[in-house]
Amino acid sequence: MYDLIIRGGTVIDGTGAPGVVADVAVRAGAIVAVAADLTGDAAESIDATGKLVTPGFVDVHTHYDGQATWDELLEPSSGHGVTTVVMGNCGVGFAPVRPGREEWLVQLMEGVEDIPGTALHEGITWGWESFPEYLDSLDRRHYAMDVAAYVGHGPVRAYVMGDRGARNEPATVDDIEQMGRLVRQAMEAGAVGFSTSRTLNHRARDGEPVPGTFAADDELAAMAAAVAASGHGVFEVAPQGMEFDRSTYEGELRRLTEVAERTGVPVSFLVLQHENDPDMWRLALDAVDRTDARLVPQVAARPFGMMLGWGGYHFFAKRPTFVDLAGRLRGPELIAKLSRPDVRSAILAESDLPADPAKQFDGIGAGLAMMLHRIYAMGTPPDYEPTADRTVAAIAAERGIDPLAAAYDLMNVDEGRAFLLLPFFNYAAGNHDAIYEMLAHPSTISALSDGGAHCRMICDASTPTYVLSHWGHGRTRGRHFSIEQAVKMQTKDTAEFIGFTDRGTIEVGKRADLNVIDLPRLGLAYPRAVADLPAGGVRLVQDATGYVATVVAGTVTRRNGADTGARPGRLVRSGA
Repeated sequence: MYDLIIRGGTVIDGTGAPGVVADVAVRAGAIVAVAADLTGDAAESIDATGKLVTPGFVDVHTHYDGQATWDELLEPSSGHGVTTVVMGNCGVGFAPVRPGREEWLVQLMEGVEDIPGTALHEGITWGWESFPEYLDSLDRRHYAMDVAAYVGHGPVRAYVMGDRGARNEPATVDDIEQMGRLVRQAMEAGAVGFSTSRTLNHRARDGEPVPGTFAADDELAAMAAAVAASGHGVFEVAPQGMEFDRSTYEGELRRLTEVAERTGVPVSFLVLQHENDPDMWRLALDAVDRTDARLVPQVAARPFGMMLGWGGYHFFAKRPTFVDLAGRLRGPELIAKLSRPDVRSAILAESDLPADPAKQFDGIGAGLAMMLHRIYAMGTPPDYEPTADRTVAAIAAERGIDPLAAAYDLMNVDEGRAFLLLPFFNYAAGNHDAIYEMLAHPSTISALSDGGAHCRMICDASTPTYVLSHWGHGRTRGRHFSIEQAVKMQTKDTAEFIGFTDRGTIEVGKRADLNVIDLPRLGLAYPRAVADLPAGGVRLVQDATGYVATVVAGTVTRRNGADTGARPGRLVRSGA
């Protein structure tokens, strides 16, 4: 008697091997048989004829650190075939924390990851000081998927050094020793590694770069040594210079290579394509190829930037007429007003109200209005690989109207549900092949979904669906991957990277984290704004079609795209 049998699907086992038609049987949360025409009864059976059966996706770059303390569903990721998430990336998190310093960690997370501070304040029920105590608090909860966490440089530095650490002052020998002890303590409690940010793009709400941005080599080496001493774990970095400075980036790559070679710890870092130097990302892959140490670049599988629409950030948010309407109306009522010609004319004729410097991204519309030659209309369904003729400026020229008027009209498409795309990275000159080349390198992993973060700016938590539906199935404008490769890059590859050897493939004895997917139907809807965060905070979510079932530890958590209410997910302690 099995708990679950998935019958007759094409099993894409995560190893990259060709798919085969087989049944998958599950008992006590584990895969116990994979074979054609299995006999025996099961408490539940899923007919997967004509469907794919894949391992559950392991998303190693998310920011659910706060959300995981109040939300057991962990959307948007749970709707995209993800069965394990790793949070605490980029040096930010909520532990360790000295009593009375909780507010500082909230404003750090809000600044770096654009998560509403009001939602974090209302949602988090603090009850820990140390990182092990934080993990214990997560361990008492049940989720729709498994969760794991890095310990972040920002909280560790601030805990040891107080305001000196927050201001990025140099660490003393004693400071470094104390930080090393805290990292070792976190690793022994089950952290998957240590994360830090060194990019100037990551700043707290007060404008200060993330603690650790300017950490000296001896401080970084000590943190890596603490990870190495635990016998497991990863050193994760948002590196300096990756966005704009070739010489800085080259120096950073040498530094990270030295850390990996000296400690033996896998060093993982973000790699992105920038329009100002479109081939600079090749430096990262060259550095990987020159060393025997383990360097693991994390690649965003689609353009990395902003979604612009009425439900999030846009050009007109500080125009008086819009401010008045948005203060009184919501949803369809607001969109109906915005579609009226007299309202359109009024908003387009107005100047922005003064921005509030205390509000993050307030007044951003004026800057966006200067980039209409780089902002794309996405079409229906959303196209993350739009061609040059789809820029707002090009569409405006074709229609013979002002580009800002064209942006207004394009956001009103599909009853105001449409979004525009502003790619900051990974779409230089409309060239998407760089992403393919980065993903195809044997040492890279597909990551950077940022699930739980940048709530009104993106919904890249849908990236796992995009990897399959675009790179593994639907791409027509260039090179693509086989469906077997597209599955492997976000199952076996990501699970092994983070050190989870019990999942990521469909094999007897492995954890029964599985997806049943109707590939021809697999796709993404437009993101939509929902006010479901604590304190009424707004975020973008993006629905997917084509998921017949998602299974976590042998239990069906989603069926035909809908949450079943089952919560078999738990905290995963690395090294356990």
